[in-house]
Amino acid sequence: MDEGTRNPREGGASEARVAGIRLNIGLACHRQNEFLKATPPFESAVRDQPDALQPRYRLGLCYFFAGRWADAATTLEPLWPQESEKLPYLYVVSNAAHRAGRKELDNRATEKLIQRGDGSPEYRMFVGKYYLNLEQYDSALAEFRTAAKTRPQLPFVHFNLGLTYLKKQDYQQACDEFLKDASIEPDLALNYEELGDTYWLLEDDKNAEKSYREALRRDPRGMNSHFGLAKVYERREKYLPALAEIGASVTLDPARTDLHYVRGQVLLHLGRKEEAKKELEAAVNMDNQRRGEREKQMETGTVPSPELLQDPQ
Repeated sequence: MDEGTRNPREGGASEARVAGIRLNIGLACHRQNEFLKATPPFESAVRDQPDALQPRYRLGLCYFFAGRWADAATTLEPLWPQESEKLPYLYVVSNAAHRAGRKELDNRATEKLIQRGDGSPEYRMFVGKYYLNLEQYDSALAEFRTAAKTRPQLPFVHFNLGLTYLKKQDYQQACDEFLKDASIEPDLALNYEELGDTYWLLEDDKNAEKSYREALRRDPRGMNSHFGLAKVYERREKYLPALAEIGASVTLDPARTDLHYVRGQVLLHLGRKEEAKKELEAAVNMDNQRRGEREKQMETGTVPSPELLQDPQ
């Protein structure tokens, strides 16, 4: 059959294969927590299959983790008929809509979240997460504690307790909770990363370094773990290892202003003044260019949410 008489079904099958490939690329990146890389293939998959649940849900999560609240709300809202009975969906939509100024959608999702309440540990955990993002820490603790008391082995509940205690500057209690969650989910790198941050705040550099290494063993792309190690080594005046770790961080996220600032400080300690000057100037210039955007992100940023990365059922 020549091109002029090609069966039109072949074109449709080819387009479907391409859409499937794009979806698989997005899923591979998403499973590695590389949300920025996952976004373009998911966007393409949604354009090709606007009614498909999986690519739209995953794209909405990518926008959510990137702080693109309006995009997250707009992308996820069409899934309301299929997903509005599910706690993770309601949690994400209510938070994204609130930060995007989508009052009607925010109210609808929040009311549904409350109505959906069955008192289960899972429900308590997501309500606690809602309070945690609103910085209502005592209310969050009450919900997480109830969930943990009812089901001590519930995945992520101790992780969220740890985050809440960390926000309340109760560092030893935060460590205890992260260790509890690590015993339930030993492969979750975020437990060890948060442990490293907590130990660093306690000035326990030995355990901070150990925890960051455990995190990187599970996720070598953990930018925050490399950054944590850099800060540990800088405080211990081990400037060459600090420079290596901060370099790894910058490679993973070159747009982070604080990374360039710390690298500039480390280079100063090493006597490499010209390089340090360039890094510090780059940090200042980036900060000035993105000040408004960064301030908005700081005001509305969400806490880590590994419980959202499970496949929708």
